[in-house]
Amino acid sequence: MTALADRPRTAPPARIWGPELRILSIGLVSTITLVAFESLAVLTVAPAMSADLRGLNLYGWVTGAFFLTTVVGAVLAGAATDRTGAARPLLVGLLAFGVGLAVAATAVSMPVVIVGRGLQGLGAGAMTAINMATIGQMYPAEIRPKMFAVISTAWVVPSLGGPAVAALVTEQAGWRWVFGGLIPLVVLAGGVTLYAMRVAARRLAAGPADLADGPPADELTGSGRPVAMTDIWPAEETGRTPLLRAVLVAVGAGLVLAGLTSRSLFGIPLVAAGLLVGLRPLRRLLPAGALRARPGAPAAVISRGLIAFVYFGAEAFLPLTITSHRHSTTGVAGIGVTAAAIIWTCGSWTEARLAVRHSARFLVTAGMGLMVVGIAGAGVTLLDSAVPLPVGLAFWSVAAYGIGLSYSPCMNVALNEAPPGRQGAASSSVSLADNLGTAFGTGLGGVAVAAGSSAGQGGHVDSAVQAASPTGLAAAFTISVAVGLVSIVVARRLPATRLAAGQPTEPPATVAG
Repeated sequence: MTALADRPRTAPPARIWGPELRILSIGLVSTITLVAFESLAVLTVAPAMSADLRGLNLYGWVTGAFFLTTVVGAVLAGAATDRTGAARPLLVGLLAFGVGLAVAATAVSMPVVIVGRGLQGLGAGAMTAINMATIGQMYPAEIRPKMFAVISTAWVVPSLGGPAVAALVTEQAGWRWVFGGLIPLVVLAGGVTLYAMRVAARRLAAGPADLADGPPADELTGSGRPVAMTDIWPAEETGRTPLLRAVLVAVGAGLVLAGLTSRSLFGIPLVAAGLLVGLRPLRRLLPAGALRARPGAPAAVISRGLIAFVYFGAEAFLPLTITSHRHSTTGVAGIGVTAAAIIWTCGSWTEARLAVRHSARFLVTAGMGLMVVGIAGAGVTLLDSAVPLPVGLAFWSVAAYGIGLSYSPCMNVALNEAPPGRQGAASSSVSLADNLGTAFGTGLGGVAVAAGSSAGQGGHVDSAVQAASPTGLAAAFTISVAVGLVSIVVARRLPATRLAAGQPTEPPATVAG
């Protein structure tokens, strides 16, 4: 079976909405739209949900549990896609996602919500990894930046109405209906995507002869390196080994987060146990050298994790800052989330246009710089009641534009440098780093918020008050800014070649590998 990404030079250029890829593009966009709607809706209603269930001390776990289980979903789906194709693991992911929504909708306590969020994360991790692997397998390198921009645009429609609808449903009927109301969308979007993947697979199997011969290996890479960098990618494994490693990583990360959130001496052995359990299997699931930011694809993978830590670690507390500290409504918080999603998409389309002239190194460095400025500005202005609220939201828009510039290039580098047939491994590695970054970003932010609230209430969080202190919120934003500064340094190890063409644009990095 030959992917469209291996088209010869003489073939007419493939187009995202052309006859070869149109149905598949519609299917991928449908699935991402579902995940986007759920993410934006839950982010909007999380403050009301935590107040209703008196679970502010577990607020960070609403997002953290979701992204911890996406680790398992992404790893398993990536391996299964390389081995058996995309349709079967996608179906399993859709089922897990739907069951998770049902559990959260009927939850009677915050821990039950967290279980439901964990199941949702398992499904979302699988769906996202499958989508990215499919793009790597089926879309030529020169149009991947545009397809990633299309995927980012898939967040626009939910962002325009999703947070506002979620806020309205919460105020009129309760937050439970936000989860329950999404279940029919799982059936609809899942059916469209499964059909699209099966049609694409049949067309691929019966494709024309001119798809049989691919271009030289270095034409498929955005870094100027040979595409068959098999020495850096995890070995292809079957059986229970990928599942065991993914579970160990998720358990290890959970133990570390639990130790940090305990804010007691008992947390020290939990953190140590988490590192002992999760660090070794994590090394086996990431490309070699990722944890030391080895130049090329390993640096791209770890950069994606840092980007996720910085942005989502701050975004998780944006609605809480607006509703708890500024005493605005959930609807106002929804407007802020919506505006950020739109600005992110604008940044993604800017990145797609710049990819033919600039490198991943340039795009990620510029994007991270904007994120640091935006998050720092938003934290300072939103926590100062004398500053108008729109000023803080304007700063947050700068951060959203920055992640639009920097988010997709990391996945693009990894897919470009993956050997043929290993796009699932590349996709799952990036998704793994992404999800761990988000989990630790939101988890550590949650620790800061809970600690600040506890200090402001005499050493404990009063379940009847459930108000976040300015000190805790400021600490959460500060953590994101600090990690953002580190990520700018790491970005210097990304490829210095045009992202969509593979030709040098900058002198090689001087940082030693």
